[in-house]
Amino acid sequence: MATPPQNAPQKSRRSKLEEFVAAHPGDAFARYGLAIECAGQNDVPAAVENFDKLLAASPDYVSGYFQYGQFLARIARVAEARDVFTKGIAAARRTGDQHAESEIASALASLPA
Repeated sequence: MATPPQNAPQKSRRSKLEEFVAAHPGDAFARYGLAIECAGQNDVPAAVENFDKLLAASPDYVSGYFQYGQFLARIARVAEARDVFTKGIAAARRTGDQHAESEIASALASLPA
């Protein structure tokens, strides 16, 4: 079995996620992971794109609304965060996830006016 050269560059977590999402575009968990990774790197366009794609394809992926709303609030896009949190509360109600509903409602209430 051949081993890679010692100096072979390691793929970043983001690169691995991007490859996986490209091969499995309908995998909501992978898309969520990629969105979180992009947000963590402050790559606003990529994070927004991936969160938007996630929630368009999987409108009941409740944790996506929570993380997306928090990201938008962190980058001072408060009106958009408010909208995402509101949609997240509706998704949590649809899925019967009272804990997530409570967390998202709390995050919504903590946004500046």
